[in-house]
Amino acid sequence: MRTTGEGHAIGRRVAIVGALGVGIAPARAQTSWPNKPIRLVVPYPPGGATDSSTRIVAERAGAILGQPILIDNKGAAAGAIGAEIVKHAPADGYTLLTTTTSMQTIQPQLTKLPYDPEADFAPVALMTTSWGALAVHPALPFKSVPELVEYAKANPGKLHFGSSGTGAITHIYGEIFKAEAKIDIVHVPYRGSAPALQDLLAGQIQMQFDQIVLPQVKSGRLRGLAMMNTTRWPGAPEIPSVNEFGYGREGGSSWFGIVAPAGTPPAIVEKLSRAIGEAMRQPDVAAKLDETGLMATYKDPAAFAAHIASERRVFGDVICRANIRLE
Repeated sequence: MRTTGEGHAIGRRVAIVGALGVGIAPARAQTSWPNKPIRLVVPYPPGGATDSSTRIVAERAGAILGQPILIDNKGAAAGAIGAEIVKHAPADGYTLLTTTTSMQTIQPQLTKLPYDPEADFAPVALMTTSWGALAVHPALPFKSVPELVEYAKANPGKLHFGSSGTGAITHIYGEIFKAEAKIDIVHVPYRGSAPALQDLLAGQIQMQFDQIVLPQVKSGRLRGLAMMNTTRWPGAPEIPSVNEFGYGREGGSSWFGIVAPAGTPPAIVEKLSRAIGEAMRQPDVAAKLDETGLMATYKDPAAFAAHIASERRVFGDVICRANIRLE
């Protein structure tokens, strides 16, 4: 018959073994990750810059990890629907989110969101930076930025520019240009860049500030007036930078990256980030990105977190000085 003291001792030993077991299980899970397919939520419709950059990188990163990365498009509410899904997902490395400049640095300064970009997510990797461009329908009578500005001043409110959603960087670019050029152009928000592009090609809107327009510019279906960067795009060096006309000097860039739910084990975050970095160093991956107007600009978790913080300051200043408000 056990004494009371012996019973307490056995209970303590069971508790200790149980605690060790709990500690061992997550460690094993981390070292074996991934052992099943990974879900990567893209919070915009298929066909846009967010979607295309993610698919190019995810295909190769999945091959490196030994498990497929399955793309799940949840395009609505300027990315908020997809972000909320990942926010509530288990922090086990099997549900990830493609995030954007807008979702991390712009929208939080314009409206209340169902997610906190700082508290709810762990930065994994910056993937790409976009060569955004100002493109117009070729039927319009102007062929340069100065001519566009002159036309807009003579025809206030008659030019409409599409964006991937209210508060998206494709919207902010237009608002910055509008404020700097002192013109009256009308914003038309869409549920992603691809639907806006279709209406631009059809002549339903007249302008778009976006990376997705570049293939259509190269094919001649749209007219490229300027790159929304400080330098010209190597893919079409004949298109001037908007800075050459005295606009777009506020800074900031359009980029795409991967985040995980807050609390995801650091070992998983690092392993995933290394796979993304390795994928992006492959010449064929970089070439595919360049064809769509995207630069491979990989940053590891720490560098990506610092980049996000810097961009929040840049765009916060722009939003304040340009007095940008959501419709």
